[in-house]
Amino acid sequence: MSANAEPNSTRPTIAILTVDDDKLFFRGNRDNFMDLLKLGKEAGYPIYIVTAKDLKLSAKKVIGYTFDFEQKVWVQQWFPLPNVIYNRIPLREDELAPSVQRKIDECLKHPNIRIFNPYFFNKWNLFEWLRKSKTTRPFIPLTRRMTSSTELGKQLLKHPFLFLKPESGKAGAGIMTIKYQPAKPLPFKLQIQNKKKSSTYRCATIGKLWARIKKEAGSMRYIVQQGIELVSTNRRPYDLRVLVQKNQKGQWDISGVGARVAGSSSITTHVPRGGSIEDPVKLLEASFGPEGSKRILVRAKNTALLIARQIERGSGYLLGEMSMDLGIDQQGGVWFFEANSKPMKFDEPHIRKRSLERIFQYSHFLVKAK
Repeated sequence: MSANAEPNSTRPTIAILTVDDDKLFFRGNRDNFMDLLKLGKEAGYPIYIVTAKDLKLSAKKVIGYTFDFEQKVWVQQWFPLPNVIYNRIPLREDELAPSVQRKIDECLKHPNIRIFNPYFFNKWNLFEWLRKSKTTRPFIPLTRRMTSSTELGKQLLKHPFLFLKPESGKAGAGIMTIKYQPAKPLPFKLQIQNKKKSSTYRCATIGKLWARIKKEAGSMRYIVQQGIELVSTNRRPYDLRVLVQKNQKGQWDISGVGARVAGSSSITTHVPRGGSIEDPVKLLEASFGPEGSKRILVRAKNTALLIARQIERGSGYLLGEMSMDLGIDQQGGVWFFEANSKPMKFDEPHIRKRSLERIFQYSHFLVKAK
């Protein structure tokens, strides 16, 4: 790895923040943690895992975890207080626990510690932030909060294809689509995303449609979003998954672009829901030709950088990475659908390698820039 640090320069001590677990010491993606610990060891960066409970900011040393790669076991030991904290708390509900919120708040206020990506994003907030800027507004599908059947009816008259998404959803869970086809005897068609497949419900009135949506949504808050007819391959729509991270200069940069094709009976492109990973260049060339493909990829990357900067401005916090779902419509237009402040692991090896390196490069920058 090239962590782009000067020879003999002081490496920051990095703590990967998570929460404790009664049976497994701590929660989170252990493979991801192991990759980070291994790379840290190779590049000479002190790095360990710490739970919000064990991170005592007034102490000189804290209890943390590392991995013994020879014995293949997790080891608990004492570590120095970190210079940089990388937040990988896996679930929203863990992060929302009052004790965890207090700990993150303490980290944000600490004079000698930098924490980046302190919180999960909320979908509604993302669109609010992006609407505020002239540069990012054109990439946003019309988005409203889901409030009433009357409001939903108005949206369907404007846009006969809509997505309904939970404000705090993850990996496509709870997503629904509505198509309004006035010529049909049952004009409202609702598709509901289940674990792997989707189920369809048709009805004649907006009242019945609303009752079914409310039953599915339960107490979760939803947004209503204009549906975009995505470009497709073999009648399966695809979108671009872009990883945007800060580099060794502290600037937003593209770490990689992947493509995700929707599963045959799924309404989203998420891999756990039957989607597949494909080469974006091949897909775009098949849809738009070599020149068109190049143009769209450049536009998508530039759009992702504009959006990352605006999201960071809107959030008011220090961010170091995010993954982004960008849709390409049938005319080659770029649309923003989603950003995730805790990116899932990219399976493409070249993107994965760079994504890990950039965590260290940016952590190094944060300490130098103090």
